[in-house]
Amino acid sequence: MADSLISRFDAVLSDLDGVVYAGPHAIPGAIEALQRLASVGVGLGYVTNNASRTPAQVAAHLRELGAPAEDHQVVSSSQAAGELLASLLPAGAHVLITGSAALAHEIELVGLKPVHSATESPVAVVQGFNPDIGWKDLAEASYVVAGGAMWFATNTDMSIPQARGMAPGNGTLVAAVAAATGKSPLVAGKPEAPLFHAAAKRLKADRPLVVGDRLDTDILGGNRAGYATAAVLTGVDTKHTILAARTDERPDYLLANLEDLYAPYPGIIDDGGSFRCGSASAVADGGTVTVTGEEGDLDAWRAACAAWWAAVPYASTAQAPRLEWRTH
Repeated sequence: MADSLISRFDAVLSDLDGVVYAGPHAIPGAIEALQRLASVGVGLGYVTNNASRTPAQVAAHLRELGAPAEDHQVVSSSQAAGELLASLLPAGAHVLITGSAALAHEIELVGLKPVHSATESPVAVVQGFNPDIGWKDLAEASYVVAGGAMWFATNTDMSIPQARGMAPGNGTLVAAVAAATGKSPLVAGKPEAPLFHAAAKRLKADRPLVVGDRLDTDILGGNRAGYATAAVLTGVDTKHTILAARTDERPDYLLANLEDLYAPYPGIIDDGGSFRCGSASAVADGGTVTVTGEEGDLDAWRAACAAWWAAVPYASTAQAPRLEWRTH
């Protein structure tokens, strides 16, 4: 285990959907990989943008799947929002809840007063995902925000995976209020840093590794927090979208799944513009990356990422190169 990737870190801060489970089922090998962390002395925390369930409910679901999960190991965007509001508002301040009972509970825990109507004189609005939110809820939030109240969002994920496909996430509901008011909220969850900092602090971790399947939330947030990041290919983003990633969303490591944490991570060697990883190599020339290796070999994609990112170090939007594959 001394040369495994996980040996470089003292904790894993793991996303849930797309990393640990997909829908109601655990991702093959994920539970076993999480269980092994304790045996190698590595802490484990779960970071979730889901503001519709309490951390205790999330932990209970994880335990049902067989994953190691005490309640305190789950850090939610609702908790991060609560801490953020408490740092900016006086105790007892009225906060309009546009979200779930779980979100209201976290606001209560930090000494603030959850309310549900503009008539109760809220000085702030906090918006989190709740599948039961309707037009009237969004309208109430808009009235209060337009009236000058502080506005917070637990997270701004534009989509949320469901059994039938991708559905609108909290970000789409936040966007509705933004469109109505012309204002923008302070965001507590991914892709902002507070959620990751709160999780690392709880675990007393100095060298955490953020593991996620989404560039725009997990990887961007981990990078903003100043932590190492690893993208796994068991969820939303793919080898192609990771290769094309904008600078702020590029992970430090590319993994097939959580089991890869226990394998040695191959070094990338820059040989005069040719980037080698394992037996594969890649060269970027203009808008083309020529890869020598097998398309099914993850090392080939690691080499391609290294070559392309070196050629385009500053990308504010996703840019995909043309790929040419050559066998050895």
